[in-house]
Amino acid sequence: MSLLEMNHIQKEFDGLEVLKDISVSVEEGEILSIIGPSGSGKSTLLRCATMLEAIDGGEIFYLGEQAATAREGRAVYVKGEAMKRVRSYFGMVFQNFNLFPHYSVMKNITDAPIHVQKRNREEVWDEARELLRKMGLEDKENAYPCQLSGGQCQRVAIARALALNPKILFFDEPTSALDPELTGEVLKVIRSLADLDITMVIVTHEMQFARDISDRIVFMDQGVIAEEGTPEQVFSSGNARMKGFLGRFHQM
Repeated sequence: MSLLEMNHIQKEFDGLEVLKDISVSVEEGEILSIIGPSGSGKSTLLRCATMLEAIDGGEIFYLGEQAATAREGRAVYVKGEAMKRVRSYFGMVFQNFNLFPHYSVMKNITDAPIHVQKRNREEVWDEARELLRKMGLEDKENAYPCQLSGGQCQRVAIARALALNPKILFFDEPTSALDPELTGEVLKVIRSLADLDITMVIVTHEMQFARDISDRIVFMDQGVIAEEGTPEQVFSSGNARMKGFLGRFHQM
């Protein structure tokens, strides 16, 4: 049984088809990277998977449980306890961090586990301190986002997502807002998560990183999956779209 299964996903914005019959699945412990040119639908696919965007067609399953389907062009989601359970399966790390600016680092990490998951406060704080240690931020628990670098903010965002103990972690271009030096900090943290067998779906423009870390890569272009396979299969593909993308990428 796949941890995540998305079947025949369609999404439009103002009549423009952004996702055109996309089907993709993610197995437990797998690292899937999604690459492709800007505007190809990568981030929209993640936002549909996490129900931040309503699908116009298709269906979404987590651990075999239907989370969303589209009927007559309208998204229908599970409700109540079923939705709460589905949402507990995933965490999301955004490209612009999305930290609460008026919360300390510690409160950003512990707020949802305490108030949404209703977990023991002391236990949550202990786990949060351990996460900050793993992120190299053990001395920043009382700092505020405005006092941190972009790389530090993104590491706090990763710790916040991990604090919810998700089964799958989504990254939406986690380094796109960072300069090259800070990018390295964040990629190092994500690599360390790979060693822990955490299931991850990563939208990224970091080609070497995707090649090194991924079990499988999906290449999207113009709202469709144009290529899919192991890193070796995708990066050596004779697919004209893929070759064109890599050619443009290496010229940047």
